[in-house]
Amino acid sequence: MKNIILLLILVVSVAAVSQESIVQPPLIEGQVLNDATDEPLENVNIVNLNSVVGATTDEAGNFAIRATVNDTLYFSYLGFKSIRVRVTNDWLKFGDIKIKMTELGIALEEVKIRPVQLTGYVEVDAKIIPIYDNYRYRISGLSSGYEGGSQQPGAVSKVLSSIFNPADFLYNVFGKRPQQMRKLRKMKDDDEIRNLLASKYDRETLMAVLQLERVDVDEILNKCSYSEDFIRTANDLQILDAISECYEEYKVLNRGKGKG
Repeated sequence: MKNIILLLILVVSVAAVSQESIVQPPLIEGQVLNDATDEPLENVNIVNLNSVVGATTDEAGNFAIRATVNDTLYFSYLGFKSIRVRVTNDWLKFGDIKIKMTELGIALEEVKIRPVQLTGYVEVDAKIIPIYDNYRYRISGLSSGYEGGSQQPGAVSKVLSSIFNPADFLYNVFGKRPQQMRKLRKMKDDDEIRNLLASKYDRETLMAVLQLERVDVDEILNKCSYSEDFIRTANDLQILDAISECYEEYKVLNRGKGKG
């Protein structure tokens, strides 16, 4: 009897290993070059938009990432135009492929800083000094708070509305994009992607993976009552965590609303 049990365990283990090896996507390789100079680009970020895994090029511009046919790879690099490349049968068949990225001309706008000039009179200076009213409201029963921006006089009522009527604000973004929203957790669990997002502020990778426009990303955060300062200054990893937190609360509250 013991021998039969051991045999069954062995068969199940072998089957599980075999199944895992079949499911595991192949590792494809390539090299990223500067289109103008053919010089290799180091630290280019690559994200498989389908499986949501990331990779980075080495000093010779080489990379390796797991992907299957028809997966879309998203390449991004500071100062260069981001591109999407579809994985083809030829790539899997012949192996190494060269990806060329085009450099962008970056023009920085002039920023004028105007100092606050105080008069010494309290009544006058109180009207001159800018006030930043970025509050974060905490509501009993929730693990986190909600921010209200400085230009939102109805911040408190808006917070309550977004909590008790989440579908009214967020269904069009969350409810109609279940597949994209499920990728949030994968992005949070992939160290390559987290490291990439921590150094970026352009929202491009988030928009590519979640299939959202920049205005949609800002609107999600706005409807979840994050302040304008946060939306403007947070890096992409902070934005990812904020959207993910809002989505998780949306799901919980929406289920509760459905039961009622």
